[in-house]
Amino acid sequence: MWKALRSALLMAVALTLVTGLGYPLAVTGLAAVLFPERATGSPVVRDGRPIGSSLVGQPFSSPSYFWGRPSATAPYPYNAAASSGSNLGPTNPALAEAVRARIDALRAADPDNEAPVPVDLVTASASGLDPHISPAAALYQVPRVARARGLPEDAVRHLVRRHTEQRQLGVLGEPRVNVLLLNLALDALR
Repeated sequence: MWKALRSALLMAVALTLVTGLGYPLAVTGLAAVLFPERATGSPVVRDGRPIGSSLVGQPFSSPSYFWGRPSATAPYPYNAAASSGSNLGPTNPALAEAVRARIDALRAADPDNEAPVPVDLVTASASGLDPHISPAAALYQVPRVARARGLPEDAVRHLVRRHTEQRQLGVLGEPRVNVLLLNLALDALR
């Protein structure tokens, strides 16, 4: 029995070292060599200091900035330590109420905009951390942002088109706009 127990303990220690230490270190090392920016969280750096990540949404509420998707994380929006959706189904009255409130907020921020509100501006993503919006959601916000900054709408629209990322490999995903990177480019227009 002691021989079997000893073998089991040695195997547990060996597997712990291989799977708990060796494999994570190897994968982390490979990621650092092959994808150095992504391995460190894809930080966005401005004036030598990190101001966010291109992989995690940021809260913007000023009318002079593009707004991202709503975040369902708690206790604050875009909390990377608490990634989750709202888990509210399409027939849940709480979801319908939240969507209505978000539509009202968008309409209040830009009362002259009568275009249909893109769905990604009023619904949270599954992770609650999505840094991207659809090109339609960005273009919907162009009149408000241009007016708030005193810029021509065409210049802001051009900026949105320039920051629209296409499908990966031409077929994966949907075209998207990274809100943080777009807002930083908007600040550079000054």
